[in-house]
Amino acid sequence: MRPVRPKTPKKTPMSKFKSSVKDPIVVYCRIRPLENPDDTSCMRKKDEKTVVLFQPEISQSSGDMKEVHYSFQYVFNESTSQKELFDRVACPLVQDLLNGSNGLLFTYGITSSGKTYTMTGTPYDGGLVPRSLDVIFNSIRDYQAPKFVFKPDTFNGFKIQPFSEAMREQHKEIKESSQTPKLRRNFGDWSNRVSDTTIVDDVSPDMNYSVFVTYVEIYNNYIYDLLEEDTIDRRQRTFNSKILRPDRANNMYVLGATECEVKSVEEALEVFYKGQKKRKVGNTALNSESSRSHSVFTIRVVQAPLDNRGAEIIQDTDQVIVSQLSLVDLAGSERTSRTKNTHQTLGEAGNINNSLMALKMCIEALREGNQKFQTRPKYRDSKLTHLFKTFFEGEGKIRMIVCVNPSVDNYDEMSHVMRFAEMTQDVMIPRPTISTPNVLGLRSGRGKTYREALRKAKEQGVSLVEILPTVYSLGPEFPPLSLDDFDDEAAYMNLIDFLNARIIRRNTFTQDLVRKQDEFRKHLVAIDKENIQVKMENTRIQESLQFREQQLRGLEQKLTRAEQTVEVLQGQLLEFQSQTKRSEREIRNKDTRIAEQSVEIESIRKRMQDKLASEKDRLRRLVERRLAAKQAELEQKMCFNQEKFRQLNKILNADDWDMLGDGGPPSPPTSTATSETCSTPEPRRSKRKSAGDPGETEVKFLKAKSSTDVYGRRNTPQSSQPASSRNDFDYLFAKENKAPSSSQRSLAIANLRHRRSQSSSGDVWVEHKPIGNLDLNTVLQPKMKKKKSVTQLNVKDVTNRDSSKYLLQHQEQDSQGEVVTEMYKADIIPSAGGGAQVVFNDVETLQQTSPTGGYNLRKRSNECVPLREIEERCATSIACHGLPLKQVKKK
Repeated sequence: MRPVRPKTPKKTPMSKFKSSVKDPIVVYCRIRPLENPDDTSCMRKKDEKTVVLFQPEISQSSGDMKEVHYSFQYVFNESTSQKELFDRVACPLVQDLLNGSNGLLFTYGITSSGKTYTMTGTPYDGGLVPRSLDVIFNSIRDYQAPKFVFKPDTFNGFKIQPFSEAMREQHKEIKESSQTPKLRRNFGDWSNRVSDTTIVDDVSPDMNYSVFVTYVEIYNNYIYDLLEEDTIDRRQRTFNSKILRPDRANNMYVLGATECEVKSVEEALEVFYKGQKKRKVGNTALNSESSRSHSVFTIRVVQAPLDNRGAEIIQDTDQVIVSQLSLVDLAGSERTSRTKNTHQTLGEAGNINNSLMALKMCIEALREGNQKFQTRPKYRDSKLTHLFKTFFEGEGKIRMIVCVNPSVDNYDEMSHVMRFAEMTQDVMIPRPTISTPNVLGLRSGRGKTYREALRKAKEQGVSLVEILPTVYSLGPEFPPLSLDDFDDEAAYMNLIDFLNARIIRRNTFTQDLVRKQDEFRKHLVAIDKENIQVKMENTRIQESLQFREQQLRGLEQKLTRAEQTVEVLQGQLLEFQSQTKRSEREIRNKDTRIAEQSVEIESIRKRMQDKLASEKDRLRRLVERRLAAKQAELEQKMCFNQEKFRQLNKILNADDWDMLGDGGPPSPPTSTATSETCSTPEPRRSKRKSAGDPGETEVKFLKAKSSTDVYGRRNTPQSSQPASSRNDFDYLFAKENKAPSSSQRSLAIANLRHRRSQSSSGDVWVEHKPIGNLDLNTVLQPKMKKKKSVTQLNVKDVTNRDSSKYLLQHQEQDSQGEVVTEMYKADIIPSAGGGAQVVFNDVETLQQTSPTGGYNLRKRSNECVPLREIEERCATSIACHGLPLKQVKKK
């Protein structure tokens, strides 16, 4: 909610409250040294109050005058130091500030004349602002009030807070500063500056002081607060403009300006440096950092008397005295033809010249008013003159420093500045009156006495009441009562005045006593009421305390029972922990034994695998030896039988056959000679039988019957039957015609014992193919219409009611580097307990090799061919048709 501003009282004529004595505006002149000592100067100092301005040849002004004399209060030449300037101009204003009077000090001149340097200075040679702060804090060092005792009321006034409230705000500020990140103070080069040691002696020790500072600038006829937090845009440094308002005493002030309470020179300079960084400056042809605004740095000193003990400030706002000193750095008056201003700087220069012109018009109006002309100053034409209105109407002393750059190029601008400064000295303003609070009945020096008593009490460790003297006094001792002449009216008048003052003090003490008695009575009544409330509250608290004690006893009993339960549970917990430890030890021991057994089982498994491999190798070698012996025996038998067939054929084809049969000579043969061949027992892969062992493969030796037709072609046997159904000499003979034949074509050999494998039945097979087995695409694969292929065998796969057969596929490499696939077959027999038994009954070995060469089975030969060569030729022929080289059965 916006605070309600009190109604501005009607302005009282100045003649009713202003002094009839008037003082002029004091103007000083300071000449800046030339940048180049070789340049020509157009000004010189004639004496301490007069300067002479020379007219150069390049001047644009008309007239024949060659020299112009201007008089001021004092003229400072090029060698004047900042200390000398401050002591003569600003130090009296600081002294008046501490005594309760207002003051205004501003610098005036063209661009690059040294105005900002005069106000600010350098770290090792400070200007008016830092030296004024040094003198103020040097003088009130021992008389400063605690922070937040004086608090701004946002209407250019101050209110007094109790010491306890001030301490609460101090603690709050310390807490907030500790919670927020502390920013590093940056004073630039001012951290090692040289301070001024001047002290104002006439500071009242019975007053307490506080210092507040504000810093604003007037830019383009708008007022901006340089101490405001730039929450809008930090880079563009844009702020909200402020407005001017009169307070209850018709003093103009900036509404909403940030007013900071400072307790040291360092804090004040920190605030000043913060505002300096935000001030508008620009680059012109005359100055690289030209001020583009009027800056106003205001120092306000708030003081109030101490109470009768000298300990605290009197809690009465009517006793508060507020004084201020405004230090103004005006922007330079300039011509655009020399500064080369364009665009934005051109508009800034126009606003600067307009505000300075408004100041000049107000000065002229005030000057004419002093000369009995009826001209009223137009303060509202510019924010600058409107802000200084209270000073021009007699609310303080006004001092102006005219800064001059004596370069020849600045002659025309300096002539206008000098005429305006000389005219300003003719303005007379009313002398301000210092209002002192009515503190009758208070002993002077009470503040110093209280501080000394407080110091002694701390040193001696005693109470302050024992050391603090009486603070009431009726005044000095009576004057001498002896009279040399009874007609001495002066002695009577002195005595009467002394008695009247004493009576006034006595009445003041009496009124103060009555007031304190009333306050004491009020305090007693309040304490009595508070005592009754405290008693009632105490009774209520006692009843609540008894009830709480009963609850506490009940809770104690519950706590006792709970502690007993806890003890029992702790015992059980210890027992469970011990059991847990024993169980853990047993588990560790079992784990150790299991690990040892696992290692032992693994070693046994490796030994068994090694033993199994060696046994397999031994059996393989044994089978190979027996097979070789059997083949040799069969070959020998074949050769023997072939020899018998040859002899028999020879006998049958002999010429004397008829003779042998009929007893006569043999007749000549009527047909071609018969070619005798050795039947080639061919190992072939038998198809699986429909009954018996599934996948069984046998090696069959088929006797082929070959004959030769009338055209000399060789015929293949039309039928064959197993050799096991005949004797060892039951063979088929092939007859050959003696007529020549052009081609021969053999018939296919049929296996009458071929039967389908049991795998094609309705059984459900569980095909177990471990991960990593190769798919070799061997021709004779077991056919399983219903199968379930798995890579990892689970118990559910075997115990399933639908599964009846099990096939495990295993691959390994033989001695010749070929991959051999072994298929272990088994029956799945359900058990009575719901499980299953796997009974292995057969092993098939699948192996394929590449052919080594072709062989013509139609080759005629009457020679006996060994069985091994016939097997190789048949196997080669079979492999040429895409069949595996060898597929045998192992059981």
